[in-house]
Amino acid sequence: MTNLHTHTQSDPMQRIRILTYMMFFMFAMTSDAVGMIIPELISDFGLSMTQASAFHYAPMALIAFSGLFLGFLADSLGRKQTIMLGLLIFSGSCFLFAFSNSFSIFLILLCCIGLAIGLFKTGALALLGDISASNAEHTKTMNKVEGFFGIGAIVGPALVGVLLTQNVSWTYLYIIAGVMCLILALMAWRADYPAVVKNTEKPASLATTMKMIKNPYALGFSLAIALYVATEVAIYVWMPTLLKDYTGSWPLLATYALTVFFVLRAAGRFIAVWLLNHFSWQGVMAYLSLGIALCYVGTLVGGVDWAVGLLPLSGLFMSMVYPTLNSKGISCFPVAQHGAVAGVILFFTALSAALAPLFMGVISDYFGHVRYGFYLATGFAVILFLAMLYNFYRDPAAKALTKNA
Repeated sequence: MTNLHTHTQSDPMQRIRILTYMMFFMFAMTSDAVGMIIPELISDFGLSMTQASAFHYAPMALIAFSGLFLGFLADSLGRKQTIMLGLLIFSGSCFLFAFSNSFSIFLILLCCIGLAIGLFKTGALALLGDISASNAEHTKTMNKVEGFFGIGAIVGPALVGVLLTQNVSWTYLYIIAGVMCLILALMAWRADYPAVVKNTEKPASLATTMKMIKNPYALGFSLAIALYVATEVAIYVWMPTLLKDYTGSWPLLATYALTVFFVLRAAGRFIAVWLLNHFSWQGVMAYLSLGIALCYVGTLVGGVDWAVGLLPLSGLFMSMVYPTLNSKGISCFPVAQHGAVAGVILFFTALSAALAPLFMGVISDYFGHVRYGFYLATGFAVILFLAMLYNFYRDPAAKALTKNA
C-alpha cells in the first residue's frame, strides 16, 4: 500500500486525521441518538413501533443507496470534493429541522441526511487508505476513527436527554449538528488532501462499483459486517424501549443502559490498538463475536432482568468488530479502488441497519412486545460468531491482504 501514497508533511496529515475523526463524531451524534428519539415520536405522533422505526431505517436506506451508486465519486471526483459535497448537504438538511413539525417532513430531511452521509463517509473511508502506510496501520486508524464515532454516540443521546429534561425539542440536536457540519465543511475546504496515484487508466464509475459487488472479498466482508450491524442496531434502536418499563433491582442501570453501552463501545475501540499489537485480528474477532452471542443468548434466557446488564456489556465486545472488518475488507483492494469498495461495504452496512430494526419492529408489533424482536437479533449474533469462527480457522482473505499490503 505504501507505494500508492503521496507523502505530505506531518502537520497537514494530522489536520486531515482530526477532520476525519470529527466527521465520524458528528455523524454518530445524530444516528445513534435515534433510540432516545423513537419513544418521543411514538408519544407525539401516535405511531406504532414499526412506523416509528422509519426514523432509523429511512436515512439508512439512503446511506445504502448513496454508498452503492455514488461511492465511486470518491475515486473519480476526488476525496475532498466528495467529502465537502456530503457535508454541505448534511448541514443544510439539519438546519431545515427548525422549520417543520411534521413527521413526514422529518423523514424527507433524514433521507437527505442519509444521502449526504453516504457521500462523505465513503470519501473519508477511502481517504484512510491514502494516509495509511500499511494494512496494519489502516486497521488501527480505522479503530481510532470509530472510537471517535463511539464518543459521538455517547454525546448525541446524552444531549437529547438533556434537551428533553429541559422541555426543549429533540430537533435542536440536528441544528447543533448542522452548525458543526458547516464548520467541518469549511475545514475540509481549507485542508490540503494527499493526492492518490492512480493504478489504472480506466476512471472509476458506477460500473466499477457494480463489478465490485461480485468480488468474493468485497461480498464476504460486506455480509459479515451486515450481520454485525444487525446485532448492534438492535441495542441502540430498541433497547431503550425494551428497558423502558423495567422494575427490577437495577433501575439506575436501566436508565443509563444506552449510555453504558456507548461508553464501553467507545473505550473498546481505543483499546483495540493494543489488542491488534498483541494478537491476530482473526482470533480477536472470533472471541469478541462469541462474547456478543453470549450476551444475546443470556438475554433470551434471563429476560429483561438479565438484559439490563448483558445488553450494555455487549458494547465492549462489539467495539472493534466493525472497524476491523471494514478495514480488512477495504485493504483487500488497491488504494485507487478504495472509494468503490467502501461504497459497497457501506451499502450492506446501511441496508442491514435499515432492515434489521424494521423487522424487529414488525415482529414486536405482531407478538405484542419488543422482547420478541430480540429473538431475531440473537440469531444474527450467533451466525456472526460462526462466520468469525470460519474466518479464524480458514483465513480466506490472507492472500488478498498480503498482495495489497
